[in-house]
Amino acid sequence: MPRVSYVNGRFVPHGDALVHVEDRAYQFSDSVYELWGVMNGKLIDHELHLDRLERSLGELRIEAPMSRAALALLLKEMVRRNRIKNGAVYLQISRGVAPRDHAFPTELVAPAIVMTAKPIAPAYYAGKFKDGIKIITVPDIRWARRDIKSTSLLGNVLAIQAARDAGADDAWQVDGEGFITEGSRSNAWIVDKDGNLVTRRADNDILNGITRRVIIGLAEDEGRKIIERAFTVDEAQGAREAFQTSASAGVIPVVEIDGRPVANGSPGSVVTAVREIYLKNALTA
Repeated sequence: MPRVSYVNGRFVPHGDALVHVEDRAYQFSDSVYELWGVMNGKLIDHELHLDRLERSLGELRIEAPMSRAALALLLKEMVRRNRIKNGAVYLQISRGVAPRDHAFPTELVAPAIVMTAKPIAPAYYAGKFKDGIKIITVPDIRWARRDIKSTSLLGNVLAIQAARDAGADDAWQVDGEGFITEGSRSNAWIVDKDGNLVTRRADNDILNGITRRVIIGLAEDEGRKIIERAFTVDEAQGAREAFQTSASAGVIPVVEIDGRPVANGSPGSVVTAVREIYLKNALTA
């Protein structure tokens, strides 16, 4: 079935989805985005993503293009029109179209909004989970407000490309003090020797992933201890288990870091349990 996109008030064939050359997203990355996973036709963690979108817009002083209720209806319509059973919906809102100038437009302009959707076969990420993924580490060269889900993603692009060039699946980024911040498109986790889940505290250094937040709550309900602190590459390599989380992929084990196996180099029991409770919640919430 042909894909359908949404551009500034109109549903259009995906191949005809165009934006203005002076859209500030294109020229300045002056925009924010969200991505919803879709499972069995349902937008996963729908309201939490809308909450974060509103926060990102507020931090960049971009007006919402419509009410929250209207936006929620549009997202569901994207799923319906594209007949997405399992996949993802991408939403981007920019400050709008204005003559190129670094400062905010002095004239009132309407925010610009685009949406796209794509199917993702469940077997794709099931295979990633079964085998686990290999990652490399790279210096974190991004801007200082990573907590805002902006489209300023060049550092992430270079990180994932470095991983591909090295024959790895992904990259975890490392700050100037030697601590892992997050993946190129995910939050980073380890399981320590006592079975505790360890992930970096959510501040300006990382994006507070929705899947990350949901897993913290679910794991705590299961009686697992969560420790929010920074950890080094050496600690991650020597951990009992390692994994990463994201809206599109859910929970994915990391079995090798910079060429060194994590534990026995296979997905472990803790990450398996975490994934099971996450999927159960996604399907029933």
